[in-house]
Amino acid sequence: MRIALFTETFLPKVDGIVTRLSHTVDYLQRLGDQVLVISPDGGLTEYRGAQIYGVPGFPLPLYPELKLALPRPSIRQKLAEFRPDLIHIVNPAVLGLGGLYYAKSLEVPLLASYHTHLPKYLEHYGLGMLEGVMWELLKAVHNQAQINLCTSTAMQEALTSHGIERVEVWQKGVDTELFDPSLVSREVRSHLTQGHADSPLLLYVGRLSAEKEIDRIRPVLEAIPNARLALVGDGPYRAELEKHFEGTATYFVGYLTGKDLAAAFASADAFVFPSRTETLGLVLLEAMAAGCPVIAANAGGIPDIVTDGVNGYLFDPADEQGAIQATQKLLSNPQARDALRHNARQEAERWGWSAATRQLQGFYGEILAQAMLSAA
Repeated sequence: MRIALFTETFLPKVDGIVTRLSHTVDYLQRLGDQVLVISPDGGLTEYRGAQIYGVPGFPLPLYPELKLALPRPSIRQKLAEFRPDLIHIVNPAVLGLGGLYYAKSLEVPLLASYHTHLPKYLEHYGLGMLEGVMWELLKAVHNQAQINLCTSTAMQEALTSHGIERVEVWQKGVDTELFDPSLVSREVRSHLTQGHADSPLLLYVGRLSAEKEIDRIRPVLEAIPNARLALVGDGPYRAELEKHFEGTATYFVGYLTGKDLAAAFASADAFVFPSRTETLGLVLLEAMAAGCPVIAANAGGIPDIVTDGVNGYLFDPADEQGAIQATQKLLSNPQARDALRHNARQEAERWGWSAATRQLQGFYGEILAQAMLSAA
């Protein structure tokens, strides 16, 4: 198959969507497909054998890390050269609308996937009154696709309840070779705790943005004697978070990738994730693969990954004491913590990227079969 993938974000940016897409592109190419990635220009022209066509863009005012790239006529020429069998639009917002347009005008089958819970993000940026409008826009775009993919059963229910049709769950995936409990390191732990390796180490990994609700970790940190917090990642909310955590034992690590990131997960005592807007929470699966017990809000797609008391702890996001009590429970019982680590790793081992990509190929094949029947 020849797949043209339109995405609003791709490498070298680092986030959960890019992680999924980069592994998907890699495995599609390995399995014999050809991929063309059309994304905001990040300076890359090739990845794992796939072509990348970068479209010039400009930073999004509310989120400078994201580039807004407008569709342009040169995309049509690139598509004509590539001759895609289908077009896959990821989180269609601006550039993705170009993918929708070209799928229609070139009569190429269309698949869309939903990864960011935009309607729920709005309230964190003072735009909650636009949630209804956002759902209508999403419905108008997604209902033109032959299949709409999302990343959890919770998101499937949310999309379907708001009138989006033909919604299927694209299974989760994680790199179980990279993220491994054996990477636990005293040196890494000392770095993340700023020289206090024997203190309890709480970890957060992800975007430092308002919708992640990272500020809610402070009461947890303050409730654990001698605890240290390491925040891995960066984003538009960093300055506000530095003020919020001022006077606490918090270390802003910045970005980590590859084995450095995997070692951070493996070396922490608990991964704390308070976000209520996750469509899946891929970073949780990475933590679990590295044997790091997770404490997460019982919301969005997170319950698809974490089974409370088995491979992590879930807390009621409306309960201010929930995360504190779960963390205290985790840290006070080493035997239970070891069981959680073991079970977390076992859960992660079920979800390799190869299986997730083969499932995606199945959706692609279904769309192409429909197109052939329609043309007959």
